[in-house]
Amino acid sequence: MPTTTEAPRLYPALRYKNAAKMIDWLCEAFGFSVRARYGEGDVVHHAELVFGSSMIMLGTVRDDDYGKMVGEPRSGGGKSIYIAVDDADAAYAKARQAGATIIQELTNRDYGSREFICRDPEGNVWSFGTYWPKAGEKA
Repeated sequence: MPTTTEAPRLYPALRYKNAAKMIDWLCEAFGFSVRARYGEGDVVHHAELVFGSSMIMLGTVRDDDYGKMVGEPRSGGGKSIYIAVDDADAAYAKARQAGATIIQELTNRDYGSREFICRDPEGNVWSFGTYWPKAGEKA
């Protein structure tokens, strides 16, 4: 089966009330690194954080057209990002130490993944697990 070396095409985009603080927190808690950051002072107009070959984009909550479409972070709702990791236990320990709110403890799924779910300080839900589907491989 052919594999792809194409860059990812999906980039979750998040808004945070305090994006400047959350960039530091996401790097510490989840292991992201900053690829780009644009803004003035504490206002982040656009930032790109990478995790392996994947990336998220984020910025400060603003009352602009895009902000009106996506809303603000808060608890509840149907928003979540899943991150495939090699070691769910290590990711769990790092997230917990950084103050992530664990909303589902480490568990072994019947499909072979070891996972946990947590909430960042502004309410976004993050799932981490060892299940790692590859776009170029058959499901």
